[in-house]
Amino acid sequence: MYRHIFRLAFARSGLRLVCVLACMAGASTTAVAQTSTADTLQRIKAHGYINLGHRESSVPFSFVDDKGQVVGYSHELALKVVDAIRQHLGDPLLVLRLVPVSPENRIASVSSGEVDLECGSTTHNSARARQVGFSNTIFVIGTRMLTARDSGIHDFPDLAGKRVVTTVATTSEYLLRRMNREQHMNMEIITAPDYAESFVVLENGGAEAFMMDDALLYGELAKAHEPAKWVVTGTPQSFEAYGCMMKRGDAAFKRLVDSALAQVMTSGEAERIYRKWFMSPLPPNGLNLNYPLSDTLKALFQAPNDHPYQ
Repeated sequence: MYRHIFRLAFARSGLRLVCVLACMAGASTTAVAQTSTADTLQRIKAHGYINLGHRESSVPFSFVDDKGQVVGYSHELALKVVDAIRQHLGDPLLVLRLVPVSPENRIASVSSGEVDLECGSTTHNSARARQVGFSNTIFVIGTRMLTARDSGIHDFPDLAGKRVVTTVATTSEYLLRRMNREQHMNMEIITAPDYAESFVVLENGGAEAFMMDDALLYGELAKAHEPAKWVVTGTPQSFEAYGCMMKRGDAAFKRLVDSALAQVMTSGEAERIYRKWFMSPLPPNGLNLNYPLSDTLKALFQAPNDHPYQ
């Protein structure tokens, strides 16, 4: 009888122990999950630095200039956000670490936590929003192409049977391949690691056209040896919203980033930054893109939002 009571008591206590351990494990798992999705500000504060992702050749959004400095429209907006983070954390000496990213690794760099914030030329769409979070929109573009003025190419149907280069892992690559498949255009599609390399392919005769976001194409013109030789043309195949990337699910960090961007936009500061990078001479050749502020972007500056086009 006593043995039976002892066994029953032990079984019950063992069951309680299992429950306690299971609860602890569950709590630990929950804590890990919360840490992985909602602790950006806490981690930045604890470490004393923020990792800001930037591009190396995404002119005029985020690029390394001829003096080795990271500059550009998106980068200036990002620096405004960093200032807001410093103020929010009460740490004016918060260190800024610049981390170069590429079209292929930018999303992974953000989702893994290697980069806290990435501001360059990344399109916000519903597919990417399942992997990372996005800030308020910072720019709106149309997808067009760059070609030689004497190429005879004026719009996308003219690309049938032609060699066309684009940048790997971009929405332009997806659109180009879909166009080729659905319209049976028999294009030879070439991909390059970044925008600068894509333009080199075009410039060296490896392709007849370069399809990409129109503002980026104008950016490549700023670096061309013979800018007058090239023209941006074609009916836009899509309109896309650029946003800054951050870890998905971190509502507090997103609110702070969005608030900082909204302040810059509604105060008129964003328009000043825009004129600097799209209506003024750019390094290294001093070419002015003469890319006027669109009505769409004017409306965005008046009423900031994070709505994607796709």
